[in-house]
Amino acid sequence: MITLEFVLGALLIFALRVMNYAISTIRTVAIARQRRLISASLAFLEAFLFVVVIANIVQDLSNLLYLLAYCLGASVGSYVGMLLEERFITSYVTVNIIANQNGHEIAVALREQGYGVTETIGEGRSGSVVMLRSTVVNRDARDVIDTVHRIDPTAFVALEEARSIMRGWLRVSQPRRGNGG
Repeated sequence: MITLEFVLGALLIFALRVMNYAISTIRTVAIARQRRLISASLAFLEAFLFVVVIANIVQDLSNLLYLLAYCLGASVGSYVGMLLEERFITSYVTVNIIANQNGHEIAVALREQGYGVTETIGEGRSGSVVMLRSTVVNRDARDVIDTVHRIDPTAFVALEEARSIMRGWLRVSQPRRGNGG
């Protein structure tokens, strides 16, 4: 028989597991940025939540509702952690662009949108190329790529995480358009 206590227990497991995974995602970002104190503090909280949740699960492994709440909480928590990271943690990406044609036009268009762009002439397999580099807020990367491919659909684009940045030109990020999902 399903009781209110049984359902509340499953909801508590679900909620704690969501928090546990969301914290884990943020802690991973903090580790990548070498934020030791934040990482260690989040690791403590993550471990505490895990122990509380797992203690309730191992009491009765035949309790399918608790097991489902545990697994679903991990899934939802991972998603929530990514949303939190995207929304509240500023991360940067360096966009590397190699264009066989229209490289300067791409640079001009990106500059008109407020992005800093470094332009270099290089030699590729098929001759002269324009190499462009721009470090942008991660959430602006899609807009940069769209601009590049609108001007030159054949341009090569590679993204790399920028662990830290100092000085230079960074555009103030605009709010996201669309559904954000």
